[in-house]
Amino acid sequence: MSQRKYNTVSLIRKKRDGKSLSSDEIEFMVRSYTDDEIPDYQMSAFLMAAFLRGLTDGEAASLTKSMLHSGVVLDLSHISGKKVDKHSTGGVGDKLSLILAPIVASCGVPVPMISGRGLGHTGGTLDKLESIPGFTVDVTLERYLEILKRQNMVLVGQTEEVAPADKRLYALRDVTATVESIPLIAGSIMSKKLAEGIDALVLDVKFGSGAFMQEHSQAMELAKTLVGIGEEFGKRTIAYMTDMDQPLGYAIGNWLEVRESIDALRGGGPDDVMEITHLLAGTMIHLGGKAGTVEEGIDQSRGAIQDGSAWKKWLEIVAEQGGDTKLVENPGIYPAAEHVKDVKAVEDGYISAMNAYEIGMVSLELGAGRRAKEDRIDPAAGILLKKKVGDRVKKGETIARFYTNNRNEMDKSEHFFLNAITFSNTKPDKRQLITHQVDTNGVHPWNR
Repeated sequence: MSQRKYNTVSLIRKKRDGKSLSSDEIEFMVRSYTDDEIPDYQMSAFLMAAFLRGLTDGEAASLTKSMLHSGVVLDLSHISGKKVDKHSTGGVGDKLSLILAPIVASCGVPVPMISGRGLGHTGGTLDKLESIPGFTVDVTLERYLEILKRQNMVLVGQTEEVAPADKRLYALRDVTATVESIPLIAGSIMSKKLAEGIDALVLDVKFGSGAFMQEHSQAMELAKTLVGIGEEFGKRTIAYMTDMDQPLGYAIGNWLEVRESIDALRGGGPDDVMEITHLLAGTMIHLGGKAGTVEEGIDQSRGAIQDGSAWKKWLEIVAEQGGDTKLVENPGIYPAAEHVKDVKAVEDGYISAMNAYEIGMVSLELGAGRRAKEDRIDPAAGILLKKKVGDRVKKGETIARFYTNNRNEMDKSEHFFLNAITFSNTKPDKRQLITHQVDTNGVHPWNR
């Protein structure tokens, strides 16, 4: 139990008034909350104060360290090879972890991936995995290590032993509107990833309407913060800036995204999904010591799809973690949502913009996300886009298909979805999907 050497209200007031907390004071807040000595409502107040007033670099580092050491820091030295993970800052339709983890593992690089659940308008990797009947993401630490050693990868949630403070704060931030804070995001990401026992980390930092950091400059600041923390802890860390101004791929919603991932692993998959997947996977393969350059890693990533080794590894990990492989091999037999509705274009023209945030919220209302942390997710709910930015459409043409088991949400959701779509008479310029690489040597434009 934490010693009550500080007054919690005084520390909340101190941060509310814009003053900096010492490392010891932050450690007290984190430890006391983890030990149930501070209730949710007081930690919520502290998070909001930190969100509005910000944290200094020193406070952010103290927060990361406190969350990291709130539990076990894994030692994976008994598993051969350089252990490399990937983390995305979250976006709409972002199912890349499901595709790249088996790619990288099949190329000989161990992937100890501990993921999270959905935050706000974005889906979570764990929620997607759990849409596969039987797939278990909640495992003991011993089972985690066993799966990693057997399969060269593991796809699980945080165990009680790993960064327990982050696990609790992660859920609380989701329902208190304190997600979009650079130091809070950085502390959450890095405490969890550093606790995994990794040797290197690749980051997908998103910007645009569907990202938590919508402005490119804010997302860049987050990328530099994350890379700085990783390198400070002695881990090779590379980040990429990627566009989330429209949904990634065509599927939004848990099972729908798993199915799109299955298509990708079988050699299909939308171009935008595969472009970022191969870049991130190739960088992981490079940092894992299996490729001399990122470009060579990308070639290996593509090869793992073409020769079927990534698909084989995917089936192995699904079976290892209890998932129904017959259903994964035959996704057409998955129980469909009870209600399906086609959404039609309201005018002729080109789709010039899609507000990814609003579309993500529509998916949430259909049942694919959570309003509160206790909410249950409907794995079959979501949106399948038929058209995206740059596509020409005619009035009355289907641009999306809704899936839900809650008929009452259909009409309202259609209204909000159509309000998230902008039409124009001219075809919009194509946006660059990947803009920069950020590493220990600085920021580099990505023009490849």
